[in-house]
Amino acid sequence: MNADQSPHLHDHRSGPGHDHGTAPTHHEHHEHHEHHEHHEHHDEHAGHGGHGDHVAQFRRLFWINLALAVPVVALSPMFAMLLGYEIPAAPGLAWVAPLLGTVMYVWGGRPFLTGAVSELRSRRPGMMLLIALAITVAFLASWGATLGLLHHQLEFWWELALLIVIMLLGHWVEMRSLAQTTSALDSLAALLPDEAERLEGEDIVRVSPVELRRGDLVLVRPGASIPADGTIREGRAEVDESMVTGESRTVSRSPGDPVVAGTVATDSSLRVEVTATGDDTALAGIRRLVQEAQSSSSRAQRIADTAAGWLFWFALGAAVVTTIVWSLLGMPDEAVIRTITVLVIACPHALGLAIPLVVSLATERAARGGVLVKDRLALEAMRTVDAVLFDKTGTLTRGEPTVTAVTGQGVEAAEVLALAAAAESDSEHPLARAIVDHARAEGLRIPTAEGITSAPALGVSARVDGREIQVGGPRLLEEAGAAEVPEAAAWREKGAIILHVLRDGAVIGGLELADAVRPESREAVAALHARGIEVVMITGDAEAVARSVGSELGIDRVFAGVRPEDKSQKVEQLQREGRKVAMVGDGVNDAPALAQADVGIAIGAGTDVAIASAGVVLASSDPRSVLSVIELSRAAYRKMTQNLWWAAGYNLLSVPLAAGILAPIGFVLPMSVGAILMSLSTIVVALNAQLLRRLDLRPEAVSRTR
Repeated sequence: MNADQSPHLHDHRSGPGHDHGTAPTHHEHHEHHEHHEHHEHHDEHAGHGGHGDHVAQFRRLFWINLALAVPVVALSPMFAMLLGYEIPAAPGLAWVAPLLGTVMYVWGGRPFLTGAVSELRSRRPGMMLLIALAITVAFLASWGATLGLLHHQLEFWWELALLIVIMLLGHWVEMRSLAQTTSALDSLAALLPDEAERLEGEDIVRVSPVELRRGDLVLVRPGASIPADGTIREGRAEVDESMVTGESRTVSRSPGDPVVAGTVATDSSLRVEVTATGDDTALAGIRRLVQEAQSSSSRAQRIADTAAGWLFWFALGAAVVTTIVWSLLGMPDEAVIRTITVLVIACPHALGLAIPLVVSLATERAARGGVLVKDRLALEAMRTVDAVLFDKTGTLTRGEPTVTAVTGQGVEAAEVLALAAAAESDSEHPLARAIVDHARAEGLRIPTAEGITSAPALGVSARVDGREIQVGGPRLLEEAGAAEVPEAAAWREKGAIILHVLRDGAVIGGLELADAVRPESREAVAALHARGIEVVMITGDAEAVARSVGSELGIDRVFAGVRPEDKSQKVEQLQREGRKVAMVGDGVNDAPALAQADVGIAIGAGTDVAIASAGVVLASSDPRSVLSVIELSRAAYRKMTQNLWWAAGYNLLSVPLAAGILAPIGFVLPMSVGAILMSLSTIVVALNAQLLRRLDLRPEAVSRTR
């Protein structure tokens, strides 16, 4: 937009409660942060914390230990006996399995041993303790058998090797699936400009925003971000607050009006007196809300760890009972063999892969469907959601103005549109673009305009075919002493933007512009209703605008005129009503609400901070993708549950058999058979998880599914 054309845009909106109309700007905040994918980091991994480099460490550990496991398994006497081959009698070959097995236990088993210590300290036994118990018992028993201190049946080197390799694979897969994108707090800081222009007398000094103090006067050029909260002292501009409010319309700001750090003066320069910096700014306030919501949100105990916790006590109890019973029967050697076998068999090979495999495949399948799952717990929670809260602008609507109606007085509506497009043809402002684009879409010939000028708070003026054409809002009508078009009252009821077109000072027509509803939104709302889910809309827009969109889409509840800092409170309100809430949004102002919700879903075209505060990110702006998340959540949960029952079921069956519960009738589960069953259990779990690949997550497919 040219500088000499910008002032007319101050008075384009005619709506309730506004003395000065304002015009929307493009929903551009995604342009400021479109490269969020280049700043990935990995969140802490529950049970054995770590960041992104820990994923690489687990991958490296897995491949190295897999290489070590091959000779350990091949040269293990128990494995050789199981497959029926002879180990060559070469000197020192008998020590390969014990020595490499020890390396594997110390190096490959270290993450599980340290994790077990953490679980013991927190008094919450789980997967890590169960794995550590099994590999430690197998390690000690194997050395005892190797040194001739225990029965040769207790030489478990091959089992120890496979145990460590399978567990490392499971945890590598799991940690990779938990990789996360940009930090919400870093993204908030990125909204501020790198430097500010401080006015010192007649001089302009470039400084970092952190150097600004209250009372400083800063120059904000057109298109630049405001470096700190302040009050305008000189200048008048359309301020794009979409990065903070999420709403598409710019706001007209003039001397005496407050402005917020991180917002953009779109068309004119401003001189702003700093009133707040650092932790006192509105941006910092939103940042604190995000932190509070994230820290207060309860993180559900991992399903597999819960199962492993119960299994730990089950295995320990079974081992104690086994020792006591066989000892009372006067068979101490058998008591040792049976007890150690129970503790080794109880290690959850399949259980360790049950959840990670499903999560990995689910997230991979989701990514191919345009859904990025950042938080596994959010994916698990989505199946229980019974209320979806949509931010209006840029989510249910396009987030940019569209001409929705044109009327003419004494002339055809097409001519009114063509003349308005001619007058606006040189402007890059969203309203001007909307008018020109609509005229072109209608196939109209746009006449050539000459002498295009603009006046602050009035509108644009041009000569077309020798006659003066003016386009503007209510102030233009006041100056011309003209009446608005009859349709204006109905348009105003809907909260639309109203522009009038004048020819030689007389009104010849009007245009209604609004933030257009996405066609996909109707399907999304209908499909959510079909699943028994309540649909709620939240917006900072006026009641009239919100009511219009809500009734058009058949939305159950509408929260209108909600200030940015109050959005998370609306989420809490729904939660207090007993609702499981999924919040869908795309602006910085949505970040606290996304963090507060049971599941935060960010539109991928939105800001980094919204994306970083969410558990799920939609690559597209299609609201039907929310249904993809629900379907994925339900399918993944089914697979997790099936795998857990299968994996835990194997243990619940094999542990008593290994303990010798059927010994009175002559059956005791041999260690070798238990090991084979353990491997088969792992294969079944892996194959079952693969079925997730068949899931169709295309928005058009899930919106038809009932």
